[in-house]
Amino acid sequence: MYTVSLFPNVCTLTHQPIHAPPSPVKNNNNNNNNNNNNQIAESPTEAHHLWNGARVVAAHFEANPWLVRGRTVLELGAGAALPSLVAAALGARRVVATDFPDPDLLETIWRNVRGCDLIPGVREGKKEGEEEELSIAVEGLVWGADPTKVLAHLGEGEGDEERERGFDVLVLADLLFRHSEHGNMLRTVKQTLKKARESRALVVFTSYRPWLRHKDLAFFDLAREQGFVVEKVLEKKMDRPLFEEDPGDKEVLKTVTGWELRWPEHVCAAEAGR
Repeated sequence: MYTVSLFPNVCTLTHQPIHAPPSPVKNNNNNNNNNNNNQIAESPTEAHHLWNGARVVAAHFEANPWLVRGRTVLELGAGAALPSLVAAALGARRVVATDFPDPDLLETIWRNVRGCDLIPGVREGKKEGEEEELSIAVEGLVWGADPTKVLAHLGEGEGDEERERGFDVLVLADLLFRHSEHGNMLRTVKQTLKKARESRALVVFTSYRPWLRHKDLAFFDLAREQGFVVEKVLEKKMDRPLFEEDPGDKEVLKTVTGWELRWPEHVCAAEAGR
C-alpha cells in the first residue's frame, strides 16, 4: 500500500457524530505519532471518510517537501485535513484548510490541528484560543463563493500585496466525483491560485464510480477551456479499493491519479510585469 511515513495511516479515526459522543475507531496502524485524525460522521460533504486522495497528497508532499516548505497552501474540501497537517508539519509558511462552513465540521478540523504535535506551535504547547499564532488556519468556504475571508489569512503582517496575489499551492483531494461542482471548484482555483510560474493546484482523485470516469475527467477539459495548463504528475495503485463493496472495475477503484493545474506562461509574465 502507498503510505506516508510521517502520518502512515493515522493512528485513530474518531467518527464525530453530530449531537452524539465521539466513538474512537482504531485503524490498522501502530504508529505512535500523536496526530489522531477526527472525522465527522456521515457528513453531507463525505468528510467522515479519510480518502485515499488525501493520503497520496500527504505522501507526495513528504517525498517532495520543497513543494510546500516556506510556501502558502490552501486545501479545498479538506475533510480530516491530512494534506494540510502534513504541509504545516513540513514547514509551509501558511496553510489554510477549508471545507463547507458547518461548525461541527470546522471544529473537527481544528481538533486535528490541535492534536498534531508535529506542527510548530502545537509542538510548543499552544493552548486552545491561541490558534492565530500557528502557521495553519481553518476557514469555511463554499466553492465558487467570495474567498475574501480565506485570502485574508495571507499577508498578515506583510501588507496587502501577497493577499491579493493568492496561494502558492492549492490541494483538491478526491473532490471530482461532485460533477455539478466542477465549475465552482475552478472558479475558486482562479480566485485563489497565485499567478506565478511556481504556483500549482494539485488535483488528486480516484474514480469511485468507474462507469462515470469520463465525467470526473471532464474537470480537466473545463480547466483547459478556462486557460489552465493541465499535466498528469502521479499515479499510485492502492492495495485495495477504499470501499471494497463498491461495484465497478477494481483496478480503477484502486488507482489514484494526480494532476497539476498551472497558469500559462503569458499570464505569469503579465502578472510579474505589474
